[in-house]
Amino acid sequence: MQMLHKSGDDLKFYLEDIVDKVNRIDFIELDPISIPHSFNLPQDIEISGFFSAMLAWGNRKTIIRKSKELMVLMDNAPYDFIRNHSEKDKKVLLDFKHRTFQATDLLYFIDFLQRHFTVEDSLEKVFRPDCDTPYSQEKALIGFNHYFFNADYSPQRTRKHIATPDNKSTCKRLNMYLRWMVRSDDRKVDFGLWKTIPMSGLMMPLDVHVEHYARKFNLITRKQRDWQTVKELTESLRHFDPHDPVRYDFALFGLGVMK
Repeated sequence: MQMLHKSGDDLKFYLEDIVDKVNRIDFIELDPISIPHSFNLPQDIEISGFFSAMLAWGNRKTIIRKSKELMVLMDNAPYDFIRNHSEKDKKVLLDFKHRTFQATDLLYFIDFLQRHFTVEDSLEKVFRPDCDTPYSQEKALIGFNHYFFNADYSPQRTRKHIATPDNKSTCKRLNMYLRWMVRSDDRKVDFGLWKTIPMSGLMMPLDVHVEHYARKFNLITRKQRDWQTVKELTESLRHFDPHDPVRYDFALFGLGVMK
């Protein structure tokens, strides 16, 4: 694919064209979002999507394979497993690992989800606890991090797997997860399950592919790759679509895949 230097409306139309090519159901099987798409129950979608997003670093085929492996260990019924598993049931999880995500981390994730879904029927409220104030994804991610690790026994080593803007992280995987759960359009790639979070408030998932093309198109100028860079990129894309800026994730990430 030939790359051209573009700006203004030309860049918008160019990115729109890539979005149209990538934001399609037939793209799903090559992406970690394929894992939650194998479920129908909203809680199964939320939980499988959460794990798939949190495991989403490294080779995409490996991410999908390991996410499927984890779902099999939960009998392909993650919500039922989270709510009703016994200590004996958790033994099947002890050998699971993906890169630096190991059994200690997985067991705490399971513990957190069980505690949460015992009192709530969705993760949505964690990311939008107060619907009376303007939505801030930065505050939402900081709040989620605090909530996730509010147990005295939370492992220190697990903290690296739940990013927070407090540490200047790009929070790529959590931003991607929120895109999956919140965005809604007629293509049905993203789920649009959560209605209290506005699409206009979502932040871009920033990885090396997205960063490469964002810099190529002068959508970011900041030299570092951190939370401030995410804010700069998202604000640039809001000039193209203030209602749904993160749909250009399909374009910037897709260019890396399609090249």
